[in-house]
Amino acid sequence: MLIENADEPYAGAIARAIISNIKKGIDISTTTELRNIIKDALKFVPQITKDEIKKSCQRSFQALRIDVNKEFEVLDEFLEKLPDAMSPGGRVAILSFHSGEDRRVKKSFRQFFREGVYREIAPDPIRASSKECHVNSRARSAKLRWAIKS
Repeated sequence: MLIENADEPYAGAIARAIISNIKKGIDISTTTELRNIIKDALKFVPQITKDEIKKSCQRSFQALRIDVNKEFEVLDEFLEKLPDAMSPGGRVAILSFHSGEDRRVKKSFRQFFREGVYREIAPDPIRASSKECHVNSRARSAKLRWAIKS
């Protein structure tokens, strides 16, 4: 889940630490408890910074949120049904905010393009300019992909 939902580079160590705590009967019921487990799990990384620990925590919480809310399942279902909701020549644009979402959108668009459902798709994602990222740091991870129905 940590790899698929968040591309967490230390997924194995974090997962082992979580499982170890659960097997010991340690209840993980708060975000602070989970953060501490992640922090302890990353002690093996030489000279790890607070920022790197924070990013691993953010990715781990993201992975849990995606799983609990079934976000990828909902996105996959939407992408599968999307062409049926579009008129010929209709256009769609999808903005994704992390790599897992973007991979699914790209894969779906490419599949439907190869099948002739879409006549044109974005060759590459459109990304925010450095100026926009400076004004709005959340734009940094955003990718826009588009398709036109045949």
